Amino acid sequence: MANQLLSGFWRLMLSVPPFLWEAQIAKARSRIQAGMGFMSPAHRRVHHFAVRELPRLGRPLPPEAIAAGTDLPEDMVKGLLDDLEARMTFLFRNPAGEVTWSYPVTVEATPHALAFSTGEQLYAA
Repeated sequence: MANQLLSGFWRLMLSVPPFLWEAQIAKARSRIQAGMGFMSPAHRRVHHFAVRELPRLGRPLPPEAIAAGTDLPEDMVKGLLDDLEARMTFLFRNPAGEVTWSYPVTVEATPHALAFSTGEQLYAA
């Protein structure tokens, strides 16, 4: 079954030839890598910190807390947050500049409630 794609058609499962789907996977990989090419290790550090801490805190995360938690200068963190928010992919901040969602979690109510095994409750972004 390795390297095989099956597609359901009516009552049948048909094997899709690899040349039809392998090129699509390569295109998608290139698009994803191009869209994330701007991210430095510091960008990833800030994003991953926000994803870890939002469920724990359950409220918006201020830049000062991110700076303290990542051991990065606050002005650098604010610049990294600007970059991440400008890409409209990884996070969003409220008017006070606090991170309210960092993909894939948010402290703002959505129809997608999450409950973690650690007891934390949050929403999916």
